[in-house]
Amino acid sequence: MESRKEIAVQKKLGGAYNCTQSVCCTYYDFTGIDETTIKHVGNCFGAGMGNMEGTCGALVGAGMVYGLATKDKVKAMRGMRQMMEKFQKRNGATQCKLLKGAGTGKPLRECADCVADASEFLEELLANEGK
Repeated sequence: MESRKEIAVQKKLGGAYNCTQSVCCTYYDFTGIDETTIKHVGNCFGAGMGNMEGTCGALVGAGMVYGLATKDKVKAMRGMRQMMEKFQKRNGATQCKLLKGAGTGKPLRECADCVADASEFLEELLANEGK
């Protein structure tokens, strides 16, 4: 698969997509859902599920795409675990608040980089599925 992560990053940087939507809309063709609908699905998952307290929206988007692509609960959960572990190892956190440095003033990772990382890990899983 040709990498689409730069497309996802450009969506995020353009300002019309949150982190979840940037990933979901870049890989919507794996989901069986049209791009407009999946963008709406991702409305409330940006900013760490709407408030920076939750999981990074880019990871949420990657998980949504992978779950829809595999249509297999066990495989999807296993894949999500792998993506989260890789993301944690690379970035030091999976929670938006920590990634953005809220309360510390020391961000661990910028949103566009989180989108790139989640996209990279999603692509690896999709490639392993032969997609």
